[in-house]
Amino acid sequence: MRRRLTAAIAGVVAGALLLAGLGTFLLVRRSARDEARRELVSQAQQLAGATGGSRQNVIALLRRVARLQDGVEIGIGPFGGIVGQLPSGLSKSDVDPAALLRGETVSGRRGSIVFAATPVALPPQVLPRRRAAGVTTTQPASGALPSGGTAAIVLTRKVRGVERGTGYLLVASALALLVAALVAQYLARRIVRPLKEAEQATKRIAEGDLTTRVPVAPDDYPELASLTRSINSMAASLSRSRGLERQFLMSVSHDLRTPLTSIRGFAEAISDGATTDVDRAARIIASESRRLERLVGDLLDLAKLDAARFSFDVRHVDVAEVVADTAEGFRPATNAAGLELSVLVPDGTVPTVAADPDRLAQVVANLVENAFKFAASRIDVDVSSQGPDVTVTVVDDGLGIPAADLPNVFDRFHQSARTPARQMGSGLGLAIVAELVRAMGGSVEAESPWRDTGGTRMVARFNSSVPGPPENVSASSSSAAGSWSS
Repeated sequence: MRRRLTAAIAGVVAGALLLAGLGTFLLVRRSARDEARRELVSQAQQLAGATGGSRQNVIALLRRVARLQDGVEIGIGPFGGIVGQLPSGLSKSDVDPAALLRGETVSGRRGSIVFAATPVALPPQVLPRRRAAGVTTTQPASGALPSGGTAAIVLTRKVRGVERGTGYLLVASALALLVAALVAQYLARRIVRPLKEAEQATKRIAEGDLTTRVPVAPDDYPELASLTRSINSMAASLSRSRGLERQFLMSVSHDLRTPLTSIRGFAEAISDGATTDVDRAARIIASESRRLERLVGDLLDLAKLDAARFSFDVRHVDVAEVVADTAEGFRPATNAAGLELSVLVPDGTVPTVAADPDRLAQVVANLVENAFKFAASRIDVDVSSQGPDVTVTVVDDGLGIPAADLPNVFDRFHQSARTPARQMGSGLGLAIVAELVRAMGGSVEAESPWRDTGGTRMVARFNSSVPGPPENVSASSSSAAGSWSS
């Protein structure tokens, strides 16, 4: 990549130099030719006003000091015929005899030769003739010009010097290319080095080495430094997720092992006749089996949500009715635990929302279970509406969520450091709550401590104007839920 980048930069510089040099060469050459033509026109017009003898002297002088290539006088007949010899390289059509007969000055270019021709008054019966040395003299002609004829001075100059600068231009271009190649190599090294380091780091991360980090040099370009920091952030996030996942799996393994141990122990006791209270042992086995079933069901629910295979039967749901029925189902458990359960549901003032009633009931149940685990004396459940928003709130008066844990309540695999007052549920309740609420177009958040009572306030919000997922189809959630103990 470094070689390609260097070649690309050097190629761009070479192309720019070529275009600039060619354009400059053409402009300078054209400017030199135009300037030479204007000088010749001025010189020819000045010569036209001089007498015949002095003109020849001036032409000879111009040939020496003004880089004049040739200067002649020619005769032009009334019908455009040329009497005399034109300078080398010019033809009759170049000097335009008709224009000269009209008294006009003619100038132009033939190859590298620039010329100018201007009419001049010629004494009668005198015909110009060119000497071999190139300086023209006049003498009586063997035949005079026809009446109406005239004479003209023709000056020529070969434009030189522009081509001489080509060598200097080539040398300067070569030096510029050398500098461009060195700069391109330097830039390519600065750009490619972080990219190679990032590539090697991502390969190691993909192979499982999540401790890999890409070094960030202080002189790195901001875009490359941002890419490096993003890779390092990704590696840190993956490393943290792996640690939380291991912690989560250990916790789940413990939750699975505990009921299995109880079931196995009481089953063996019944089989061996080691227990006299068979009914109690059977009740414990049934209770632990239900606990195990609930845990496995929650794990399956999370797996379905992650795989976008969780189905929703969406319809218009009376949130107040679902919340009241679900929360009241916990009253026997809260009474037995000595907790006060308050369910405040307004009658007929809460708008319906598009949701799956069973999944909504599951959300409410998991929130109440979470509050039940940590409540000290009271659980408050209420439903309210403000505009299109319908809010389900569950508040407990427990110890609350530690400040360090609060930002990560709904992070995947997060485990709370606080100890529940009582055990209930599978420990995956809030993970499922977050996934279900977001899949139904709502949002969920936790607040702790809550006002003067302390504890925790869990809030699930739904929008009555959001249609929710299509009926009887799988719904996916793009956000990852956490596994806060519930």
